[in-house]
Formats: sequence, C-alpha cells, structure tokens
Amino acid sequence: MDHSAHRTSTARDHAGHQAHGGVHGLASSSWGTAVKATLHCLTGCAIGEILGMVIGTALLWGNIETMILAIALAFVFGYSFTLFAVRRAGLNWKSAVKVALAADTVSIAVMELVDNGIIALVPGAMDAHLSDALFWTALLGGFAVAFVITTPVNKWMIGRGKGHAVVHAYH
Repeated sequence: MDHSAHRTSTARDHAGHQAHGGVHGLASSSWGTAVKATLHCLTGCAIGEILGMVIGTALLWGNIETMILAIALAFVFGYSFTLFAVRRAGLNWKSAVKVALAADTVSIAVMELVDNGIIALVPGAMDAHLSDALFWTALLGGFAVAFVITTPVNKWMIGRGKGHAVVHAYH
C-alpha cells in the first residue's frame, strides 16, 4: 500500500503552511506578491486620481483644489477595491473597512506622495490641460515612478504581516 498520499508528517504540513502564509504566520514577501499588491493599489489610485483631475478641470478649479480632490478619490478608489473584495469573501462592513485601511493606507500614501510630487516638480505639468501631452506624460510617468518606489515598501510590509498581507487571509 502506498502511503505517500497520506499526510503524516508535521514537517511537511509546516512547510506547506510556510509556502502559503510565510514563516510564523507572516505572509510571503516575494517580489511577485509585492508587485501584485502594488498593481492593485495603483489601479485604484490611478482611477481616482484621473477622475479627480477630470472633475477639477471640468469645474475650473485651481491646482490645489483639483489635487486635493484627486488624492481623496485615489484613496477612495484604492480602498474600495480591497473593501469590496473582502466583502465578497464574507466580512461584515466594519471588519472589511478595518482590513482595507490596514491593507492600503501606507501603499496609497506613498504612491500619492510620489506621483503628485512628480507632477508638481515637472515644469508646466500643473498648468497643463487634459488635452496636453505634458499632462498625461507627467501623470503616467508619476505613476510609473510611484510603482517602482511603492513595490519595495509593499514587499517590506507584507514580509512583516502588514499591508496587503492582511488581505491574504480572505483570498
């Protein structure tokens, strides 16, 4: 009788647990995991930020007001992606909000700081219109740099059981 299919080894069980959840319950902090978490965050941030820029421009708001709206919407959309995902996994609203805040706050904050800092530093980008290539070049370039800077931050946080690591229990 072949017993290789039976689970009798606690070492094997522990190794399987480490592969899924990391050492001592911490999430895996591979670069792939960090990239996925950052892309997830970037998607929400980009939608919110672009929508904020479009709304602020359409309402003829100044740069500061438009940037505040864009950042606020980046947080709203960034949180909402995680919020609705963990709600689908069965969490109640209060718990889902706590998970989304724990998972995304640092990632979104770093991303927005970098992205908006780049937009503010590119000469003429703050005054460019939605139809100008400078506007889109600065915005997309800011997203690219923010992704590169935020990915190691997410990797570090996931490796310590924080950030997107708190979401992994609901996948």
